[in-house]
Amino acid sequence: MTTSTNSDSLLADWRDRALRLEDEVAKAVIGQPRAIRLLTVAVFARGHVLMEGDVGVGKTTLLRTMARAVGGSYERIEGTIDLLPSDLAYYTYIGSDGKPKVDPGPLLKHGESLSVFFFNEINRARPQVHSLLLRTMAERSVTAFNREYSFPHLQVFADRNRIEKEETYELPSAARDRFLMEILITAPTRRSDLADLMFEQRYHDADKLIQCCARGVVDYGGLNSVGERIQGVIQASDTLRSYALDLCLATRRPLDFGVSLSEVDNHNLVQAGASPRGMSMMLRAARVVAWLNDRTMLIPEDIHEVFHETIAHRIFFSPVYEMRRSEVAPDLVRRVLNQVATP
Repeated sequence: MTTSTNSDSLLADWRDRALRLEDEVAKAVIGQPRAIRLLTVAVFARGHVLMEGDVGVGKTTLLRTMARAVGGSYERIEGTIDLLPSDLAYYTYIGSDGKPKVDPGPLLKHGESLSVFFFNEINRARPQVHSLLLRTMAERSVTAFNREYSFPHLQVFADRNRIEKEETYELPSAARDRFLMEILITAPTRRSDLADLMFEQRYHDADKLIQCCARGVVDYGGLNSVGERIQGVIQASDTLRSYALDLCLATRRPLDFGVSLSEVDNHNLVQAGASPRGMSMMLRAARVVAWLNDRTMLIPEDIHEVFHETIAHRIFFSPVYEMRRSEVAPDLVRRVLNQVATP
């Protein structure tokens, strides 16, 4: 009884921190409550996040603000066409004495205290860079200087804009599957929010704006342990388990569940649906949603809250439909949620 009480008290304390985290980020980012909630879920589910959206909608500001609130060491790199895998690990240059020098790069600079690694414009980097990033995301480690460096607290935040396609490289399916979530960021829809962004000077200087968010609202060093505790505490009934499994299976075999889209060849639409990794990540995220809502049992709405962001990018279509992913994937996910009977 004492152990259970201590666990409940600990999780309640961390829930308060999580809600404060959202409040702090909202000081700098307006009109994005859902995106802030999804990022909070990702932080406590201990998963990596890829953001996509139009130019200038606040993706970078949101990720930088979240990194500040999470605390720990933070590093950022810009995706460019000439970026090399080695640029993530070390820098080479000629020192003032005329001799070559080697310094740790953004991944190695802070060692095990690195908590957030922000990859801006990730689709501008070449596949070789994606490969190194994939290993880092999967194993939270990298090999350099004939030794292995580990980053036990690392989360990768990345963004890409969906407008520019020149000199960009699409992320391979293996890399996309490593992201817990893909979150679409759009401009705020409320007229008052748009007016504030246009006329309020505090929103015109992103660097200064981010400083209004408190640093280290949560203890980044404790996120791994509290994340696992959340996963152990939040339970799912047999009925809920069966429902979640049906949702994921429907992304693989839509027709078996009566799911079909108009104006497509439904028999040749999906090449691969949600992977086992994706299914487990969806449940990790859903459990965090339940915890944030102060519940210890999963309900269907917890899954609905994160289903699109955790599953849509793990569905791969036939080439003719892959080109229409931005319209096909949301439609398929929506129909799966509507067609599979909710308990």
